[in-house]
Order: sequence, then structure tokens, then C-alpha cells
Amino acid sequence: MAFDWLELVLTAHREFGSRLTLVEDWNAPTPDSDWHVEHLVRHVIEEQQWVPPLLAGLTVGEATPDIVPVGDDLWTEWQKYSEAAIAAWKSTDLSARVHLSYGTVDMEPYLRQQTSDVTIHSWDLGRAVGAEEPLDPTLVEAVWSDLDGQRDMLAESGFFAEPVDIPDESTLQDKLIALTGRDPR
Repeated sequence: MAFDWLELVLTAHREFGSRLTLVEDWNAPTPDSDWHVEHLVRHVIEEQQWVPPLLAGLTVGEATPDIVPVGDDLWTEWQKYSEAAIAAWKSTDLSARVHLSYGTVDMEPYLRQQTSDVTIHSWDLGRAVGAEEPLDPTLVEAVWSDLDGQRDMLAESGFFAEPVDIPDESTLQDKLIALTGRDPR
């Protein structure tokens, strides 16, 4: 199935934003034992800060001086940088290339990577704030279709824990979450 990744990144941002509105305890633990809620939210915001300059053709080194520390009002910061990232995605030719820290790559894999990152962290944030409603099913299907083929790379990257074993009859969302080293149960 072909996916509209531009629409999906919008969906991922809506999923994250809806869970962000529910945060009451910024020190609450998340499924990633290295982060609490504030760290998780800052990470996702910081990732969005890079999108506009990188999509504009800058290298990481060229963009670095323009990246400012995320402020304390994380809801406002999310809105600001989410909107800027979405605007950049909408105005960029997806057949272009982008300069990332590990090399120059096609734009669409970067879009899929960003969509996947926000999606997985939306689940993390939902779990942390007790809002464990399902993610958008098309979003889950798309991210699964992209990440399932990268199983070995995910485990070797150091960014994810080893996949969690779950029953074969688990939902696709649970399979996706388990693939990224999180226990969905």
C-alpha cells in the first residue's frame, strides 16, 4: 500500500500534540527508562527544530548556530516548532536530498524517519500521562511497514532496545511498539 507520508507526518504531530495537552507531571517516567516526560518532550521539539534548516538545504554544521535551546513553556515551543516543521515539509520537493549527520540522503526516508520518531514518542507520551488510546491506524500501518524491514538496523543502532517478544495475535500497534524495544502490555 502506498502511503501519503506528508499527511502522515501531520497525523503524527496531531497525535503527539493531543497527548502533550494532558501532561500534568513533567517528571513522570516514560517507557524509555532514560527519560522522564520533560526529556521526551524536549527531544521531540528539538528534532523539529532541525527540520526547516535541513530541508532548506543546510548541513548540520551550517544549521547548528540557528538551533536555540528549547524554552520552558513546552506547549508553546511544541506548537512553534511543529508548525515550522510542517510548513517546511509542505514546501519542500520530496525528490530533493537532505544533509543529515550521517550523510546526504533522499528526502522521503528522512520524512519517514521523522514521522516514525514522532509516532513512537506519541505512544511513549500517552503511556506516561495515562492516555493510552490507540494511535491512528493508518499511521501505525505506515510506520510498521517502514520499520519492520529495518528490524536488524533498529536493534544495532543503539537508539532502540532489543525488540520485545509479544504474542503473534497482538495488534499491529503493539507489534510496532514491541519492535522498538518497548513493552506494550
